[in-house]
Amino acid sequence: MGWISGIAVYFVVWWTVLFAVLPWGSHAPERAEPGMADGAPAKPRIGLKFAVTTAVSAVIWLLIHLTVTSGLISFRT
Repeated sequence: MGWISGIAVYFVVWWTVLFAVLPWGSHAPERAEPGMADGAPAKPRIGLKFAVTTAVSAVIWLLIHLTVTSGLISFRT
């Protein structure tokens, strides 16, 4: 896997994991403030979710990279 392919795969994995991580710990506030959407989370903690997404994506990408480079799965033949 070349470095451009590796970056593209990481990008796709990162976005997929982000959409899986976003709902974790999210719940609507008891009373929404004026101008706030009813379903908006009280404390989104987006920085923590980005950090978790980055770490999980790195592990998944490493597994994909090792699988492709080991020859276990060949996309050339």
